[in-house]
Amino acid sequence: MEQLIIGGKVFTSRLFVGTGKFASTEVMEKAIRTSKSQLVTVALKRVETTNEHDELVDGILATGANLWPNTAGSRNAEEAIFAAKLAREALGTLFIKVEIHPDQKYLLPDPIETLKATEVLAKDGFIVMPYIQADPVLAKRLEDAGASAVMPLAAPIGTNKGLLTREFISIMVESCRVPVVVDAGIGAPSHAAEAMELGADAVLVNTAIATANDPIAMADAFRRAVEAGRMAFEAGLPTQSRYAQNTSPLEGFFD
Repeated sequence: MEQLIIGGKVFTSRLFVGTGKFASTEVMEKAIRTSKSQLVTVALKRVETTNEHDELVDGILATGANLWPNTAGSRNAEEAIFAAKLAREALGTLFIKVEIHPDQKYLLPDPIETLKATEVLAKDGFIVMPYIQADPVLAKRLEDAGASAVMPLAAPIGTNKGLLTREFISIMVESCRVPVVVDAGIGAPSHAAEAMELGADAVLVNTAIATANDPIAMADAFRRAVEAGRMAFEAGLPTQSRYAQNTSPLEGFFD
């Protein structure tokens, strides 16, 4: 399989996971282990930055995954930049997921403020992965600004509606030089497989795993789906046809 490289780091797993909504840190840790994810995002506002031992952070690190702080809760570029720098100091990582969504009803990302924050943070040495609308033009602007990956939403955060932005994600996969990580709205393993079959480099899943009746089993299901979807993409999916086509020739069948 083709390697996934972000910020100079090689990832063997293309399933990234979030840490919100789990019933306990213990369940979260088991789900992360089962998912085999190597990049786990956590909202900085949930981390106890004044305490050397934070239960949430310790739980993530115990799995061997890389910490991936996000700026969720930021309303503008200034707040996101401050959060990123705080994360670097407190957690010792350059990976940052830029999330700026001033509208608390739909949590849609602000494209202008996201671009501003990406420009500043990329110049400051961060490995910036911005959460954005599925906008191919914005993705290219972010790429030029130094983003290490772009993260288009499949559907609004936590809705579990699947790839509502499928056509735009497909354009981004075709046009972007940096990895495309599908984020938000993925509610079933089939959605993750579909994203990977499109050629997405990875997917980020949180709600669908954390709120499942059995989060650990669901993490395993998503791991398998992502692997299968990527294998199908690399194998080369057949083209679709408007008309039925015989799988075996009919000529001479009764001769």
